[in-house]
Order: sequence, then C-alpha cells, then structure tokens
Amino acid sequence: MAGTERPVKSEYMHWAKTHSGAVYNIGASGVTNYPLTDLPVKLSDLELTGDSFYGYAPLQEAISRHTDVPVGMVFAAMGTSQANHLAMAALLRPGDEVLLEDPSYELILTTARYLGAKIKRFPRRPEHDFTVDPDEVCRLVGPGTRLVVLTNLHNPTSALVDDRVLEVIGRACDTQGAYVLVDEVYLESAFDPDIRTAATLGKNFIVTNSLTKVYGLSGLRCGWVLAQPELVEAMWRLRDLFESIPPHVSERLSVIAFANLARIGERARAYIDANRTLLRAILRDDVECFDPGIGTVVFPRYLPGGVDRLSEELLRDHQTQITPGRFFGMPDRFRIGLGGKPEMFGEGLRRLCNAMDAVRKK
Repeated sequence: MAGTERPVKSEYMHWAKTHSGAVYNIGASGVTNYPLTDLPVKLSDLELTGDSFYGYAPLQEAISRHTDVPVGMVFAAMGTSQANHLAMAALLRPGDEVLLEDPSYELILTTARYLGAKIKRFPRRPEHDFTVDPDEVCRLVGPGTRLVVLTNLHNPTSALVDDRVLEVIGRACDTQGAYVLVDEVYLESAFDPDIRTAATLGKNFIVTNSLTKVYGLSGLRCGWVLAQPELVEAMWRLRDLFESIPPHVSERLSVIAFANLARIGERARAYIDANRTLLRAILRDDVECFDPGIGTVVFPRYLPGGVDRLSEELLRDHQTQITPGRFFGMPDRFRIGLGGKPEMFGEGLRRLCNAMDAVRKK
C-alpha cells in the first residue's frame, strides 16, 4: 500500500492524551510511573544547565554501558517517539520506500507518511502468533527500499522477533543499500539477559529505545538511537533545527536512574508478572488472546465485535480504559497493558468483564 498523503497529526496520540484520565487505565502500554521520591536524588545532584550540546557525556556513557555499544553509536533522544522520528528523518527523502509491519504502532506509520515515504506493509498474522516471516519481508525488499521498520517486542502484541529472523532481513536489506529500524522500547520487558539489542547485528541496523515504557520513567524522556557514527552525527545536526539543548535536569536524573535500573526493573517485573496472572484468570469464551508470556501488552480479539462501542461504554459507565484496535488497523481487537499497579489492574479487568456482559445483554 503506497502512502501519498502527508498527515500533520496523529489520531492515536490525540486520542491517548484526551482519554488517559480513566480511574482504571488498563490500556496504557507502559509500566506505571516510578516515583521520584524512590530515586536516591539529592538537590546537589542536579543543575539546570550543563555541557550537553551534542550529548551529555555521563548520559552518553550510561546508555553505552547499558546497551553494550560504543559511545560513538549513541544518540540521546527525548523518548522513543523522537528517536524514531529523527532516525527516519535522517534517512528518508520524499518518495523513498519503507516496509512496515502490519499491525503497527500508529505513530511510526504516521511519521513515515509525514516524511513523504511510500509505504508497503508486511503482515504479522494472528494465526501465526504475530511472528515475522523473513522470506515474506525479503521478497518485498527491492531497489527502491530504503528502510524496513518493525517493533520488537511487537506493539501491540509483545511477540518477539529473534535474531535469526532479523539477520535474514538485514542481509536482504544490505544487498539493496537499505536499513533496518528496530524499535526496542518494550524489549527489556522480556527480562531475559540473553536477548541482545539488534544494533549488534550489522552496520545497517538502527535501534531505538528509552526508559519510558518498561521502567515507568516516562517523565524523564530518556530515549536513544543506536546507529553507525555517521548517522548519529546526521541526527545531532538535524536536531539543531528544532532543539538547541535538552533539559539538563532530565539528563542528570536519567544518569541516576541508570545507576538504579536493576531495582527499578524488579518493581516493573513484579507488576507485569502479577497482572499476567490476573489476566489469565479471567479469560473468557468471547475473547481470543495470544499471550507470549513476556512483554507489557496483549492484544485480545473481541469475538462479538464492536470494540469501539465497548470502549466508549467502558469509559463512560465503568471509568475504565482500553485501547481500541482500530489504531493498529485491527478494529476487532483491543490492547491491554500489564504495567499498572495490580490492585488497579485487577479492578479494571473486573469492570471490563462487567461491561462485556452488559453489552452482550443489549
């Protein structure tokens, strides 16, 4: 499917920002906010201004250690969304071909269209547990292909793409001078030390990530791109067009967060594990749900249909939010996030079941 329009807004982001006030938000994809009071921060640790014109050195080094890549491959961004935008903007010119997974996170698709890319989609099929078929992707890679984009773990299903699949796609892209962009913002919610970043798989791999989703540190806006140094340099220069320097307080707090990430991750894993157990306990005959056993989200299919109606009634009558699947191109599904406090999540699930029963009776 070729995209010719250049949208200037994201319908999903507008919806998410204007529907995030539900008492029981079980549609958010990230772990609930980590409180600043739990970080070992002293006022003397912070300054308003510092030397961070092209990266704050302690933060660059912290990201390098965390990802096990050289500092020269690190570009510090304001969250993963900015990381994705800058990585694509540094690579793409209007008319370039981008291969993008389906279903996909809407903001990635919208950004590629905004940059004037021609979009082709490759499927992640429900009947195959949303895996990526590397042969299918490779058949689509051609002389006009500039970039292949996928999320790992997959948003909205948490399906994992293993290194073997990524390597096959990377080799096909390399023959055409194309790149592979892997959004890894959910990858660390697998909590598997043997899973490594795709940035180590080849020079044509670009990785984006952040502390926002898995660790509940969204407010720090600590994101990054891992890429070859020449592309990193291009992104630093591109960012000059709209941002002089990032907020230095966030940079310094992010360095402190990296130093305490193991403890922060333990909290996140406890929430996700507890909520996955709660979810499995209430699965019903009118919901079909692939659960990979990892990740912060699942993407159930609501067999009776009418997810938008269910979502509206759930919010209005039960103060509970899910994320409708129409934002991912699958209107018969909805996304549930497993990162909330378990007491909130459990009550949200109970209210979701009540709403399903009420809709069924109408």
